[in-house]
This record gives sequence, structure tokens and C-alpha cells, in this order.
Amino acid sequence: MTSTGAADDPDLLRTLLADSALGDRGAFTRLYDLTSGRVYGLALRVVRDRNYAEEIVQEAYLQFWQKADQYHPGRGSVISWMMTITHRRAVDRVRSEEVHHRKATEYESSNQAPASAVPLEIVVAREENTELRTCLNTLSVLQRDSIEMSYFGGLTYPEVAEHMSTPLPTIKTRIRDGLRKLRNCLRGRDHV
Repeated sequence: MTSTGAADDPDLLRTLLADSALGDRGAFTRLYDLTSGRVYGLALRVVRDRNYAEEIVQEAYLQFWQKADQYHPGRGSVISWMMTITHRRAVDRVRSEEVHHRKATEYESSNQAPASAVPLEIVVAREENTELRTCLNTLSVLQRDSIEMSYFGGLTYPEVAEHMSTPLPTIKTRIRDGLRKLRNCLRGRDHV
């Protein structure tokens, strides 16, 4: 049987999920291999961002692992159960990002930068505001909002995580990746 056929075999998926509920990591790995393409595809269609889709897939599979024993065949197929969880997580992410973006925009417009200078404020204080804004706009909304709250708003990483209702490691990754992309963009503009 091909892997595509196996992915469409409801009995196999049900068995793999049941074994996963008992702590069988090999069964869970096989379940992941057979279903991750569909789960990722759904997440990507909803959030329209590869990085966020990957985060959603990780969160969804963690939930599948933790709640495998709560699956009930009478309520639908394993893949339907998985897709429902994924879809809910993706929709929640979209809604959350919209709220966070709105709040961050409101926060930025209602608060001036603190008196103490931080690295990005020094750049803004110079005549590089246009270049910085252009490069900030190349970041994802989440990266930009996290960086702006941290560097312009003066919030610590844990405060940003709490404000955005997002785990601290995710915030750290967003800010690190965003700063790396921002640095590369600014360096590229220096050579223009």
C-alpha cells in the first residue's frame, strides 16, 4: 500500500492514534508521517504564513499526542478529528494576531518611546527612520509587533509574551528571527 493509501486508511489511523494514546512514539511518528502534509496544508490555507503554519502544526501535534486518548470514533474519523483541531488552532491564531496587531497599533500610537535610548531608538533618532520602517514592513506582523513592543515600547520579553498571550520561547524566536531579518535588510540598504 502506498503512503497516500495508508493516509486514507481510517482503520490504520485509528490504530496508530490508539497506540499513541498508550505512549507508543513509533505509532505517533507514523501517524505524523501519514497526516502532516494535510495538517500543514490546512494550517497554511488558514493563516497564509509558512512560519505560523509550522507553529500551528507543532502545537496541533502536541495536542494530538496529549489528547489521543480523548478521541472517540463515533464522532468522526481520526483525520477529521485532527483537521478540526488544526482548523480551530489556525482560526484562533488568525483572530489572536488581528487582536494583537490592533492592540499593538493602539499602544504604539498612544505611547511615546521611553526616555532611555535602546538600540532601535538610536537608529530611529538618526535620519534612517524611512529605511527602518521599510525594513520593519518586510517582517511578519507578529515579528514586527513583538519587536516594536520590546524595543520601542520598552517591554521585556516576558512582558511581550504575556501581552501577546504567547509562550515566551515563541516570542524569543520571533524577536530573534525578526531582528536577524531586520539587520540583513538594513545591511542590504547600506550597499544601495
